[in-house]
Amino acid sequence: MNSKIDPTPSSSQGRRLAGALALIALTTFITGRASAQTQAPTKEKAPAKEKEKARAESTTEPAPRAGAWSKVHEKYLERAKQGGIDLLFLGDSITAGWNGKDKEGQGPRQVWDRYYEPRKAANFGIGGDRTQHVLWRLENGEVDGIKPRVVVLMIGTNNIHANTPAEIADGITAVVKTLREKLPETKVLLLAVFPRGEDPGPVRERIKDVNERIRKLDNGGKTVRYLDIGDRFLDADGTISREIMPDFLHLRRKGYALWADAIEPVLRSMLEGD
Repeated sequence: MNSKIDPTPSSSQGRRLAGALALIALTTFITGRASAQTQAPTKEKAPAKEKEKARAESTTEPAPRAGAWSKVHEKYLERAKQGGIDLLFLGDSITAGWNGKDKEGQGPRQVWDRYYEPRKAANFGIGGDRTQHVLWRLENGEVDGIKPRVVVLMIGTNNIHANTPAEIADGITAVVKTLREKLPETKVLLLAVFPRGEDPGPVRERIKDVNERIRKLDNGGKTVRYLDIGDRFLDADGTISREIMPDFLHLRRKGYALWADAIEPVLRSMLEGD
């Protein structure tokens, strides 16, 4: 006699199956709640991180940078301790570029040696700096103990994509204010942010907006003199030549020669006390 297996579960089997399914459902529910509770603090922390990032990108709040930047800052601290600085250039990579040399010893440094080395000049430019980084450097010793006659300041181009023109102008204003507080006997030659980009366009318009705002910092040359030499770098049609700016941002030797020549009359007058 052949025995057959009944596929229909018995009542006791059904109860056991129902119990197992209920246990699985309960376990899944508890696990899901635990996971949600574990993730909750992360969601709560996100806004704080965003606020921290926003603060770090403020144009008016002093902020340091990581990496080799601190080594350059320390080098400038040592230079300040040596004293003997009558003329100080302050800014980002465009200012730092005055130190550039080619294999023959030419380049921007040759222009610097001609115009500024005899005037006891120092260059405190750091590539990539924004207004908030220059503020931090000023607040952390770079001008302590020195009394230059003139500071040539040009900063803000590295903020152009991260901040509004109003915010950038606020940052530049904060730098000028800090210089005046730290160096009350020093005059500031505030240069307009240089044009960038091969052709006229939105970025140039943003820079123009920034410059229109910061020109108001000029107080008749009493302590702050504003000077816009941007046109010196432009061709007649408004374009920038690679002979002046190879990447349409940083200057070649020819560009630095134009810079030096353009500011010389005003700078000489400021250094001589007129």
